[in-house]
Amino acid sequence: MSLNRSEKEAVISEVTGLAAKAQTLVIAEYRGITVADMTKLRTTARSSGVALSVLKNTLARRAVAGSSFEVVSDQMTGPLIYSFSEDAVAAAKVVADFAKTNAKLVIRGGAFDGKALDVEGVKQLASIPSKEVLLAQLLGLMQSPISRIARVMAALAEQKGGGAEAAPEEAVAA
Repeated sequence: MSLNRSEKEAVISEVTGLAAKAQTLVIAEYRGITVADMTKLRTTARSSGVALSVLKNTLARRAVAGSSFEVVSDQMTGPLIYSFSEDAVAAAKVVADFAKTNAKLVIRGGAFDGKALDVEGVKQLASIPSKEVLLAQLLGLMQSPISRIARVMAALAEQKGGGAEAAPEEAVAA
């Protein structure tokens, strides 16, 4: 079904808005994927904050023109699914995880921070832990020295206090 001019402009403006907010774009070929599998992918993407779109490539090229994702416009050929995410790794993670279980989804590339990514670059980006996990790890590292000091202080207090407390118990028992 062909889109008229105003519908095309609406699609372009919607995708331009997605591209303006997003940090990452991942493109993948979806040839041969069943509707049920595509629905699973869309559900997973939506829950992860990833905007998944099947677009005409000419509309996608126009939408990303002038943005940091313009570097991948030469890769926009064939039946592609476009994944935009505000989180730096979410789009790559969703698409790469789905591609592991469904061989018909083929990652073609992507863009992050104004740089084009090849398939390996997308997979490496997908292997980075999410922002929440990284913050939790950082907090753990920051708390580690403090908790070690607290444990040492508690052990010292127990050694000093432990000998004094044992004597009254022995006196009560005698």
